[in-house]
Amino acid sequence: MRRIVLAAVLLTGNAPAALLRIEIASQTDVLGGATFGTVGSYQLVRGRAYFAVNPKSPANSRITDITFATRNAAGLVEFSADVVLLRPKDPHAGNNTLLLESPNRGGIGILALYNRAAGSPSPVKAEHFGDGYLLREGYTLAWVGWQHDIPAREDLLRAYLPIAKGVDGLVRGEFTFSTVADRIPLGDANHLAYPVADPAKLSLTVRESIHANRHPVPPTEWHLNGDAIVLKHPAKPGLTYEFIYPGAQPVVAGLGMAATRDFVSHLKREGRVRFALGVGTSQSAMFLRALLYEGFNADEQGKPVFDGLQPHVAGGRKTTFERFTQPSRTSGPYRNASFSTTDQFPYSDTETVEPMTGRRDSLLSRARTAKVVPKIIYTNSSYEYYGSAASLLHTTLDGKHDLPLPATTRLYLLTGGQHGPAPFPPKYGPGQYLHNWNDYKWALRATLHNLRTWVVDGIPPPPSLYPTLADGTLTPGKPAAYRTQYLDFGPSYLINGVITRQPPKPGPDYAVLVTTLAADGNETSGLRMPWVAEPLGVFTGWNLRSAAIGAAGELLGQTGSFLPYPPERINARYRSPAIYRSQVQTAAERLVKNRLLLSEDLPAILRLSGQAWEWVAELPSSERFEPNTNLRQGLK
Repeated sequence: MRRIVLAAVLLTGNAPAALLRIEIASQTDVLGGATFGTVGSYQLVRGRAYFAVNPKSPANSRITDITFATRNAAGLVEFSADVVLLRPKDPHAGNNTLLLESPNRGGIGILALYNRAAGSPSPVKAEHFGDGYLLREGYTLAWVGWQHDIPAREDLLRAYLPIAKGVDGLVRGEFTFSTVADRIPLGDANHLAYPVADPAKLSLTVRESIHANRHPVPPTEWHLNGDAIVLKHPAKPGLTYEFIYPGAQPVVAGLGMAATRDFVSHLKREGRVRFALGVGTSQSAMFLRALLYEGFNADEQGKPVFDGLQPHVAGGRKTTFERFTQPSRTSGPYRNASFSTTDQFPYSDTETVEPMTGRRDSLLSRARTAKVVPKIIYTNSSYEYYGSAASLLHTTLDGKHDLPLPATTRLYLLTGGQHGPAPFPPKYGPGQYLHNWNDYKWALRATLHNLRTWVVDGIPPPPSLYPTLADGTLTPGKPAAYRTQYLDFGPSYLINGVITRQPPKPGPDYAVLVTTLAADGNETSGLRMPWVAEPLGVFTGWNLRSAAIGAAGELLGQTGSFLPYPPERINARYRSPAIYRSQVQTAAERLVKNRLLLSEDLPAILRLSGQAWEWVAELPSSERFEPNTNLRQGLK
């Protein structure tokens, strides 16, 4: 594998202290030099970027434990990160816009999201580039590793960050069994575990459900084997185990934000692109919210980094970079961690007050002070209102008042969607109902187009579409919706990011609100894809765990449902396939007119609608569902 200093390729002039150099591992023409519209051919560049930052700079003051990192002779902290660039070979042929995706657990996702491509961590084949949308538009695409605990695989992007020397702290994790098994990993397939400093001080508890009482598991019932706890007797599905131990080798994880900041800042300063947009999905969207909140949208010279952001399906969560952080352990129902730092105040772009502490804060507080507030478009599926406290983006913590959105923010509910659309036709999984096939990814292409137009041309996007208290489209979530509450991690947590209390002491709950339902069982607000506006069934943001995986009837993480209507309801509404197709086309054309879909995508959208009609028509009666006003009674 060749290593070439990239100065002759990307750098012009002297690199600032923040970016020392970039080394190329490979540089290839995409698909043998294939052309993409008028932009022409693209190059795929893989390499590693090397950085050095001043730990005393105010721009880096929010990085937990940076003062405990080793410094070089100049007093700077050095680190590096994997980088990937997908750029037009002719630098003048592109659209002058960088589109950076913060990797989700080290992976590349936006080609599948926007290009309708087959997902791949190492795109090389035609199917990995899909219909080429982002390339035809002329974007320069980039990925920068930010997460330190990614498994060491060549196709995953990670950051190589220093250890905080001479400090200690607690590591906490959870594991919920979905099968009969006897091993509890301290990490998982997505992230590596911190070493255990003292195995004798590792504690293990078990509980019947996320918020049930903890019961200690005696040390005679388990033993530590490498990076896993082995139970003496296999556990039944649905039980949640929690382990806490003194950790070793804490990483200065917040430098991952500095890597993204300084790489994007360099590309803009170097002049190959003028504008920078940041996109992310789920965990990587949480990272973008953290970068914004922690003040990293200003570089070390105080200049703006991202001009626009599109965080997708983050809900009210954001990544946190406390000592012994585990970025892959995101909050949610029966998924890795309850009592998590990732769903804590502040949630919204509008300033609010946290009653327990009296803090006034917003996600944009530091960006406003630095005058680097980007244009932001948030997109969330209906699931995020059940599983990720998305309503706290636009309501007060008590759920009694709507919050006004800043002029620089748009917010869209992707009505009746789950965290990531299921393939069509839908199937049963670990839930009680069919997965939700509502393919809202078509709308994300239009949303990205609107974000760039907003940033580059100053043309505002369409108005926000989300449920509100004022119009009666928000209602309290049932208890099965994910519980969000104030958590006390100890007196030093809010000061310097050091947790001294694990598990945290829970405080008052915050209001979790969800969208009200129409008589047909579907939600009453948001951006409705044509098959939701003209439904053949109910699209929900929730599904329930089946008895096979334990904790039956509890909310299933990241998953919605599709509940097909009986034939008589469909026939009464549409009377014929031709009428259905006509009404779906009208709904789709309305979205195009309102700039919420792209006209070039209409044929594919209408084809999917037709396939849905034919598929639903063949379903047996046992698969049908008659909606009523008590639809949510399935949720406890």
